[in-house]
Amino acid sequence: MTAPTSSVLILDGIDTAAAVDPIDVLGAVREALVAISADTVSAPPRIAARAPAGLLGCMPAYVPGLGLAAKLVSVFDVPTSSDTGGGRSTHLGLVAVFDEHDGRPLAVMEAGRLTAVRTAATATVAMLALAPEPRRIAIVGAGVQARAQLQLLAATETPAQVVLGARDPLAARLLADAYPGTATGTIRDAVADADVVFCCTGATTPVIERDWIKPGAHISSVGGSHGHEVDAATVADAEVYVEWRGAATEPPPAGAHELQGLDPDRVRLLGAVLADAARPPRTGLTLFKSTGHAALDVAAAAVAHRRARDHGLGRTLVF
Repeated sequence: MTAPTSSVLILDGIDTAAAVDPIDVLGAVREALVAISADTVSAPPRIAARAPAGLLGCMPAYVPGLGLAAKLVSVFDVPTSSDTGGGRSTHLGLVAVFDEHDGRPLAVMEAGRLTAVRTAATATVAMLALAPEPRRIAIVGAGVQARAQLQLLAATETPAQVVLGARDPLAARLLADAYPGTATGTIRDAVADADVVFCCTGATTPVIERDWIKPGAHISSVGGSHGHEVDAATVADAEVYVEWRGAATEPPPAGAHELQGLDPDRVRLLGAVLADAARPPRTGLTLFKSTGHAALDVAAAAVAHRRARDHGLGRTLVF
């Protein structure tokens, strides 16, 4: 008996970057967040196998209207030796897309760029929902995720002043030079008068402190895979929003380090806010703490798969 075959679209890093349109991902991520809050997503909690220097996570999901996909991603420390190359992403892996009707594999794509764009899109959706008209935006970090956040803000043509703060001043200046109008400063100076703060780091200890943040500001924290990115005082004072309730109820790596032990009743789903057109305006400090969710990978992969087919990107293999 001859085994069935399937044509699979393969997207390398360059093709994936070309296929993941940030504005399209913004809309798809919003749809996925609403689906999570409506409990129409099928996605088990994230699992991971741990190696001495990092972990390998597995995240499958089905999102009605967007599709079926799974991500395998490694999260490792950045190499420091000169022979391994510096400055690479700490997140490496792949996303596989499957036909939701018959289970055929349809595409395999590079996960690093996909993850960076969907993470920036999720943080931006939170900003648009909770602090839609900022005058000043601070980005904390100078790595892959900070770059993705800057690129998305540039794509949305935000009129806000953008200031970059990082633990490495030289890296911050080099990144800011690539985006006209972006200023740099210390982390404290960058966030001091910011209406919105994007924390985009690989920190294991908090990079911001509560008394640095202006009253009524919004914080989107997307880093902290290995530890706390936001201090406990900020979490205690803020209205806390998440992609899924497991961000507070599950232990890391599925849940957020900062939200362990937090009363689950204090946590609000961002998707529920997006679905509620009559939501009251916020008045105080808000924190969106992102842990990532497989539904968001499905959203970004759906955009990339469609765009790759429409523009003839990648190459096709027969399995």
